[in-house]
Amino acid sequence: MADTSQAEQPRGLSVGSEAADGVLVVTLTGEIDHHTGGLLAQALGVPDGTPARIVVDLGRVTFMDSTGVNILVSAHRTLTGSGGWLRLAAPTPPVLRTIQLVGIDTVIDCHPTLGQALAP
Repeated sequence: MADTSQAEQPRGLSVGSEAADGVLVVTLTGEIDHHTGGLLAQALGVPDGTPARIVVDLGRVTFMDSTGVNILVSAHRTLTGSGGWLRLAAPTPPVLRTIQLVGIDTVIDCHPTLGQALAP
């Protein structure tokens, strides 16, 4: 009998993070959808009242649906409300298209490279 459990799982999302000059860089790889959105929300969660600066590196994200859009907007509101900020970096063409279609780039700073997003 063949093991089919792997075929039934979503492609997934891996999340890495590291601090760079007081900025948390969250690096994502994979797809952001309703199956994986919890990982993204958890990675962007900050304690209430803590001003945080976060850059989300989207350079290895192949797909993002409305789940990702909603999580990013929510994180942006939370961070700016506590004196911090959220920036998006290096979105791939399909993700950039989603960002532009829904207008996130008019609300959240979106930069073509990680270096530009990290610049003061």
